[in-house]
Amino acid sequence: MPETTSHADDHPRTVITFGTFDVFHVGHLRVIERAAALGDRLVVGVSADALNLRKKGREPVFSQAERLAIVAALKPVDEVFVEESLELKREYIAQYAADVLVMGDDWAGRFDELGDACEVVYLPRTPAISTTALIEKISGTS
Repeated sequence: MPETTSHADDHPRTVITFGTFDVFHVGHLRVIERAAALGDRLVVGVSADALNLRKKGREPVFSQAERLAIVAALKPVDEVFVEESLELKREYIAQYAADVLVMGDDWAGRFDELGDACEVVYLPRTPAISTTALIEKISGTS
């Protein structure tokens, strides 16, 4: 019989992570793969276009629907949803029964208060890869 991950209440260990995932690159893929390795099920919140505009001061290159489709097509991803607000992380954790919240280490400390709802893990970013830098390079503004 195949070995399975065992849990006290015998439910799959759910990992949740969030991102804009605009101009999808290998750094995005690596964080998704590393997040998926921390559990049995990976749920990904893709930032709404309006949230990205508030957060980064610009519209994403790819639309919300396109970014959702790209992330949903990835093998490690079990479910995607639209993240409407950074302040709703606790509600998303509860809604998806997440056991682990994974964020990039550029957010280190920002979500520590959610440790009472689930385990909080900050993963190091892939060095020298940045969506903003890629957009600047492509547009010739760097």
